[in-house]
Amino acid sequence: MGVLKTYYVYIMTNRSKTLYTGMTNDLMRRVGEHKRKAVPGFTQRYNIDRLVFFEETGDVRDAIAREKQIKGWTRAKKIALIESMNPEWKDLSADWFQG
Repeated sequence: MGVLKTYYVYIMTNRSKTLYTGMTNDLMRRVGEHKRKAVPGFTQRYNIDRLVFFEETGDVRDAIAREKQIKGWTRAKKIALIESMNPEWKDLSADWFQG
C-alpha cells in the first residue's frame, strides 16, 4: 500500500463574494499561493483571497469529479454549500499564515 494522499476541493472568494472553485493535494500551500497572488489568472485578477469552504477525499478521481460538479452548479447552490459549513463566510485560513 502506498502513502495515503489527501485531496481537497475548495471554494475561495473576495470582498465582493466572487467565487472560485479549485482542487489541490496541499490546501495550505494552494491557499497561500492565492493569497500572495502567485498564480496569474482569475484569482489574481479578482483578488480571491479568502477560503470559505473545503472538503477532503482520499481519491484524486473523486476530488476531480467533485470539483467539476460544484463548478457546474448555480451560484445559489454554491452559496448554500458554503453557508452549510460556514454561515458567516469567515476566512477559514485566516490564522494559517500569521507570524
